[in-house]
Amino acid sequence: MDKEKNKKSKSSAIIHIATPFFVAAICVGITAVAMIKPADKLKVFANLAFMDSLKSGVSDETGLVIRESEIDTEHDGETYSDGEIIRPKFGELYAILRSEKLGIDIPVYWGSNAELLEHGACHASSSVLAGQKGNSVISAHVDTYFADLDKLKKGDTVTLNTVYGEFIYKVREEIAFESSNRKYVSVSTDDRLTLYTCKNDILGASDQRIGFICDLEESHYYEPKKEADE
Repeated sequence: MDKEKNKKSKSSAIIHIATPFFVAAICVGITAVAMIKPADKLKVFANLAFMDSLKSGVSDETGLVIRESEIDTEHDGETYSDGEIIRPKFGELYAILRSEKLGIDIPVYWGSNAELLEHGACHASSSVLAGQKGNSVISAHVDTYFADLDKLKKGDTVTLNTVYGEFIYKVREEIAFESSNRKYVSVSTDDRLTLYTCKNDILGASDQRIGFICDLEESHYYEPKKEADE
């Protein structure tokens, strides 16, 4: 009887000693998972703080050249309803995406890869430039530049300032789709801007995408379209 009692006492003591370590291990695991997103965000904003040193720089990892351009967001000169479209190079700062509703001014780079997404939003080179007929597709990370994208509502306006003009869009509808679904990012016959990002997920990357389709309302070119030589 005494032996059985001693065994139970020893087992109880072991449980009491091990429990705090077990609980601590669980807390550390949860904290590590929760810190994945903030750590990524900190990395991106650290890059922003040193943006001047990154201008026209070359990535040691990919060889990508980040090209910075002067984007006029407060043009006060004459504008035109039709004009010349200037095609950017891959990795070039091509536009500034603005929204008074969200209080944002986001740099938009031409082309898309992991490195460019750390510097701003990316305009898919498989889609059309602002001012061209069709679907202009822009994406960014949900935990950085498009963190507040889901706050847009139908009827809100967004502006895309490029090196050659200003284009104003009105939000038509909210969209949600799987990453494998190309319906909303494919060619279209109407003049639209599609903005999208991943659905926020604290556990990591999500296959769900959320975004908005915006219709082109106004086009203001900084230079008139040149007449073709006869």
